[in-house]
Amino acid sequence: MISTNNFKTGVTIQSDGNLYSVIEFQHVKPGKGPAFVRSKLRNLRTNAVLDKTWRAGEKVAPAHIDKDKMNYLYAMGEIHVFMNNESYEQIEIPQQNIEQQLNFIVEGMEVNVISFEGEILGVDIPEKVTLLVAEADPAVKGNTATSATKDAILETGFKVQVPLFVNQGDKIVVNTSTGKYDTRA
Repeated sequence: MISTNNFKTGVTIQSDGNLYSVIEFQHVKPGKGPAFVRSKLRNLRTNAVLDKTWRAGEKVAPAHIDKDKMNYLYAMGEIHVFMNNESYEQIEIPQQNIEQQLNFIVEGMEVNVISFEGEILGVDIPEKVTLLVAEADPAVKGNTATSATKDAILETGFKVQVPLFVNQGDKIVVNTSTGKYDTRA
């Protein structure tokens, strides 16, 4: 069991029959009354975010999440196929489980497939990925007193704002948590 006093960002717990990952937590000691822990949790099955308050020292069950390194192979309609690098076992994940991550995954990319007791929950991707710019609007001269940006479409179909000097065919680094341009590769 994990005490709510020992919460850390990224800890996974089981509560009310669901699996949660701790996104934020704050230990609060009011002037009057007992201490409590205010937390923000992400449901690992639905990706919904939940605010929950716990009594300080309350015990919750830990959830042991397995992460397996796998390569993304291909999409087959609404199903996406991944292969284990060691056993060559292939698994299929429905598109709705990895909707957000698909904006940053290309064929052949190595990712961590997250599972709990054999149930596949989703895909964990690196914080920053390098992707090819498939389309980019031409740079327009004009008011560039501030940092001017333009639209670009990446090889995954994801649309991102990039600086004017980025052209079609360039490789750029994108932050996967914010979905924003980071730097040129």
